Amino acid sequence: MEILIQQAQVKDAAHIAPLIYDAIGDIAHRLTGETEEQAVLATLTELIKRTDNRHSYLYTYVAKQEDTLLGIAVLYDGLTAKELDANLAAWLQAKNASTIIDAEAHDDEFYIDTVCVTPHARGLGIGTKLLQFAKEQAIAKGYTKLSLNVELEKDKARALYERLGFTITEPWTIIDEPFHHMVKAL
Repeated sequence: MEILIQQAQVKDAAHIAPLIYDAIGDIAHRLTGETEEQAVLATLTELIKRTDNRHSYLYTYVAKQEDTLLGIAVLYDGLTAKELDANLAAWLQAKNASTIIDAEAHDDEFYIDTVCVTPHARGLGIGTKLLQFAKEQAIAKGYTKLSLNVELEKDKARALYERLGFTITEPWTIIDEPFHHMVKAL
């Protein structure tokens, strides 16, 4: 099975949005200013098509087999995140939604915001391929640290990240929920 990982395109947005929602759950409500699932998905789709926020297709990579999307990774650096999140906060303010967007990485880290694999492709190593791709991107861009956050109760995910060389470096809070901040030295 040949898997190709490439930058997402605008036309992928409707397929990417449910995977982002699956991966980040309640955080999607805060980042879209929406409460109902269909509205969250529609707004995520809109955000993916734009170029000025953390979920833009410009920062999203897709794993595909032929034309079938199998998984996604949303990647950017901590410094760029500040600009992307300021844009998102301004957009949310215009919607009269909460503009509180928590930082998720340090400035000097290349950050894995989201990794998610479609339900039918789970267990095939796609997630590991996406994480390896993130590492390659970080190195190519000159970063010495790759980071991510994982919810405390996601033991299987944390174990996978540890097997891939990530270590817990500090506690982190995103929308008032506790996470482990994990870093892999490159």
